[in-house]
Order: sequence, then C-alpha cells, then structure tokens
Amino acid sequence: MAAGPRSDNFFVRNADLLALLIILVSVGVRWVIVATGQLNLVQDEAQYWDWTRHLQWSYYSKGPLIAWIIAFFTRIFGNTELGVRAGALLGSGLLQAVIYLWLAKLWKRPGLGLLTLFVANTAPMFLASGVLMTTDNPLLVCWTAAMFCLDAGTREDVGPRARGAAVLALVPLVAIGILAKYMMLVFPVLALAYAWWLKGRGELPEGTWPRLVLALLAGTVVGMLPILVWNAQHHFVGFKHVGTLAGVEGNTAKRLLRFDRFPDYLGSQVGLMSPWWFVFMLVGGVAAARQAFWGKKGLLGLSMRQAALLAIFFWPAWGFFILWSFHTKIQPNWSAVSYAAGFLLTALAFARYWQGQGRLRKLWAVMAALVFVLVASAPVLPIPRHLNPANRLKGWDDLGEEVARLEKADFPDPSRVFIFSEQYDMTAALAFYVPGQPRVYNAWLSRRMNQYDLWPGPEDKKGWDAVYVRKDFKDGVEPGVERMFEHISPPIHYQTTFDGEPARKFTIFLCRGFTGYWPREYGDF
Repeated sequence: MAAGPRSDNFFVRNADLLALLIILVSVGVRWVIVATGQLNLVQDEAQYWDWTRHLQWSYYSKGPLIAWIIAFFTRIFGNTELGVRAGALLGSGLLQAVIYLWLAKLWKRPGLGLLTLFVANTAPMFLASGVLMTTDNPLLVCWTAAMFCLDAGTREDVGPRARGAAVLALVPLVAIGILAKYMMLVFPVLALAYAWWLKGRGELPEGTWPRLVLALLAGTVVGMLPILVWNAQHHFVGFKHVGTLAGVEGNTAKRLLRFDRFPDYLGSQVGLMSPWWFVFMLVGGVAAARQAFWGKKGLLGLSMRQAALLAIFFWPAWGFFILWSFHTKIQPNWSAVSYAAGFLLTALAFARYWQGQGRLRKLWAVMAALVFVLVASAPVLPIPRHLNPANRLKGWDDLGEEVARLEKADFPDPSRVFIFSEQYDMTAALAFYVPGQPRVYNAWLSRRMNQYDLWPGPEDKKGWDAVYVRKDFKDGVEPGVERMFEHISPPIHYQTTFDGEPARKFTIFLCRGFTGYWPREYGDF
C-alpha cells in the first residue's frame, strides 16, 4: 500500500472512495457492537450519563462537553447504551474524515491518508475510543481538526482567505476541546512552539503570528470561562482534583521520584497501539525529530515543516507523561492527544518499511488487521473470563434486575427503599441499569471526593430502607455503614451472568432503618 503523492496504483486512484468505505465499515461495525448490546457501559460512561440528569457548566473531574453530548443523543435514542455511545460512533467517523481530508487534500498524499486510517482502525486505543463514550473521543476530534487548521493556517501555498479561515477555526476547536478535557490546554502551547519554529526559519506567512496568538487566546478563554465559573462556585474542587491526580498536590506530591509506576505505564502505551505499531510510531517520531531539529536526511518523505509539526505534537506530550510516570501514577489515556500525530508517524514509518521491501511487512499488516477482527468480535468470542478484558463490561444489567427484585421481595414498602454504594462507578452503573433508572447515592467512605458528593445525599430519607452493593465477594460492609442503619443483613453474594455465561461478582446487603447519618469526609480530592 504505497503512501507517496506520485503513486499511481489502485489505492491512490480510488483513495476517496476507499477512505469513505473504511470509515463507513469501521463505524458500522462499532454500531452493530453497541446496538446489539454486546457490551454493557463502562462505569465512567454510566457516570457521564448520570451527569446528564444534572446538566451544569462543569463537573468535578471533567468539563461539561461529555454530558452535553450524551444528553443530546439520549434525547434521540433514549436512555440506552446506544443513546450514551452514539456520540462515540459519530466521533470515530469524524476523526477519520479529518485525518483523511488533511492528508489527502492539504498534503496531497491520499495513499498516506488511507494507510493512516488503516493504522488507526487496527490500534486498540482507537478501536475502544470509537465505541466507548469517553472524553478522549471529542478531545481527539478537536485536537486533530485543530492540527489540520494550524497546518493550513501557517502555509504560504494556502490562499490568504483560506489561511485566515483556518486560523479563525482554531477558536471554536480549542474552546470545544477544553470543554471536553483539560488536556486541550496543551494545544495552544504546542501550536505557538510550532509557529515560532516556522517564524525562525522565515516560513510563517506575514501577519499570521498575531492572528494565531489571538485565536488561541480567545479559544482558551471561551473554553475555560464556564469551567472557571463552576469551580469558583464549588471551592475550586475540580482544579484540586486534577492537581492531586497529576501529583502536584496532596500526598502524591510528597515523593518526587519512584520507579514502580513506570513499567506499568510504558506497558499500557504499548498496549494502546499494539507492539508492532508502537515500534513504528517511535521510529517515525525519531525520524521526524532528527529531520526537523537536527537537519538529518528525511526518511519519511516529509517536508521540514511537516516533520516539525508531527515531532512537536508528538514528543512533548508523550515524553512528558513517560517522565512524569516516575513521579506519580499516570492513566494510560492521558497521553491520548499525542497519538493524533502518532498515527501519522506510524503510517509514515510503515510506508517506508513497506516500500523498502521489509521481509515481514505483510505479516505486520495481517496482524494489525487481525487485531481489528479480534477486538470487534471479542464480546462474542469464547475467551476465558480471566483473560477477556471485555468481561468487566458484562453483567451490569443482570445486577440491576437482581437489585430491583430484592427491593420488591424483601422490603415491606419498595417505594421507601434507596440504593447506594461507596464507589462512584458502582453508583453510576446501578443508576443506569436498575429498572426505572432511580437516583442512586454514593457514600463517602475511605475514598476521594467525586461528583456525587456535590449533590444532595439521602439525609431526608430517615427511616427508609436501602440496598447496599459492593464489587466482588465481600464478607462485610465498609467501615462506617453500620452507623447508618439499625440493621444490616448478612452478605448476599451474587454472580451475574451475561448471555448465560458467568460475568462479574457482587455483594449485596439489605439495610433497614436509615438513621439519617450520611458520611461526608471533606478534604480528600
């Protein structure tokens, strides 16, 4: 599969049609997975859905965009798994369209565009983000589209009017990206670094610098304003939470250097791309950096400005989190924005390897395609439970039915029974999967603060009964729960099933006589 602009083969001649086919098929496969109910919601998805019942300008751990998107689509498809995930399906198609249009129309390399779509659709990270409605989905759409506009807005071979429109488009893209996830705040920094590099080489069109600075500043202000207002109204708990996770506040900030987190984080990055694409990505990243900053011979068929763009938008974010993993725990997806450039670098390095008649080139392509097939069909494959990562997404609907059954069968007045857990993800999943989708509460017991703690608890339900649910099989309740009720039943161990197969395990307690005490442990973010 050649990727150069002069390739006169089947793929390049029919690139637009093939790109459309790839996008439609990949989105269609994801649609089938979601619409047929093969995977229950990830608990974070359920939490974002629960936010839609309390629409706000921001939330404890994220900006508001994820809740707004889910609220929009659940009005169309209802409060269903498809309603929650429809935004992810649309986002996966939009992201692929942006990538292809950027490479085929601006770079005049449709073959590279096709190859990049192939790489993306065979990387586990992109496969998952196109099904699961997480904040990374809209973030990557905005980030990649903003890279496209930055590239177009800083080129001499693009007309003045089109350049101006591209720079202006950065305002909504940066703003919307920030509303999706705070990582978008890194984009203006990298964009200015790239523009400064162009300016130093005399390749930045006249008048572009002030317009670019103004557009990036405007987008940042517009995106951050509702988040700042919300945080000011809530004692800046959102910023304190982010600071704690990043290891700059709280107990995690006390120890500067540790080595136990790095292996897990590096392994997660390999897993996000798959081992072979991970290697090609690093090879491409090194080649682009050597060309742009050390003047080495270009091996990827890139111009100097293209090499600089990809290197600047890959290495700083990706490298920072690698280094920061020696200080604190880094979630695998925090580096997601670097993979917008990473997918292109992977495709470029693989194209070079393919054109060089690499001996294993067909094997890598077949293995990559196999990943797509395996991930797409994982929900229905007979994979052992302990080896199947999709198993944690199964059994929630069964749990919801069991909780509803216990409410009706074991309490004299089911209308005076509430449901709670001590973990936010359990709380959210129960809220979605218990029939009727009731309000579920989250007791603050030996954990960090979360969004549920900013909403009213069940203090007004003194004298009610409750169903308390914990993950896995437990022998007793979390310390502090005894104070909340007059009587608590022995543990009920419940093995859920999904399509007749064992799924997740839970422990249920039937609690009677709520005392009105509801724990609130302020201070741990």
